[in-house]
Amino acid sequence: MEQDAGAAGGVGRVFSLLRLIGAAGGGGIRLTDLAERAALPRPTVHRILRALGTEGMVAFDARSKRYTLGLDLFLLAAKAGDVMGLRDLARPTLLRLTASLGETLFLLVHNGYDAVCIERSAGPLPIRSFTGDIGGRVPLGIGQGSVAILAFLPPAEQDEIIRHNLPRMRDYGGPDEASLRAELIQVQRDGFCGGASGLIPGMAGVGVPIVDSDGRAVAALSIGTTTDRLSAERKPIIAEMLRQEAAAISRQVNPFDPTLRRAAAAMSAAS
Repeated sequence: MEQDAGAAGGVGRVFSLLRLIGAAGGGGIRLTDLAERAALPRPTVHRILRALGTEGMVAFDARSKRYTLGLDLFLLAAKAGDVMGLRDLARPTLLRLTASLGETLFLLVHNGYDAVCIERSAGPLPIRSFTGDIGGRVPLGIGQGSVAILAFLPPAEQDEIIRHNLPRMRDYGGPDEASLRAELIQVQRDGFCGGASGLIPGMAGVGVPIVDSDGRAVAALSIGTTTDRLSAERKPIIAEMLRQEAAAISRQVNPFDPTLRRAAAAMSAAS
């Protein structure tokens, strides 16, 4: 039992160090600073980093004496995050929409109480978003993509997420419960989320769900743009394009399921 507890603690230290290195950004972090932030002895941290380096999980720059996340870790994480092959299925869609619309596209997946960005296609304009780049996460209920996911979850799961996330949403300047639930009803009617403009000044967007064979959202396509580019005339056109692409991806994920075909058809017919 004590041996199992020690092994579990060792795994916890490894992931704590990886998260701290990732939080340091592309510039990396020195051993001394890493040990201090992790509250671990310097020799212990050095030993773990050497093992992680051997496996390609971290990289060390001898000139700057800084550690960064390794390429092999990124490749492993990319495979883990490719839920149902969604990244491969959606990548051509994101690239095509970015080319045709000149906007930044995101692929978000449902992960517990959050939406996580697993793919992104950057447009020519600088865009700020809650998820940021690939790997970024945001509470469900914040941002168009995550609201689109939340709106197409079973009622009991939706209620649990709302109760859990409401305090978190306040940190983002998000809506109260009544406003959020009203928006979810609207998203269910329309088949897309085009609200939440103003949470990030000057930014706007549209999000649509990608559903599984039960009509439950597993992911979302969303577009990030500026408020002036998302005009009243342009928004429904973009929403329809996203709905059609999301329905096509859903059919590829569950190609022969009649329930999915009905859900996808209902989304496409929503107005």
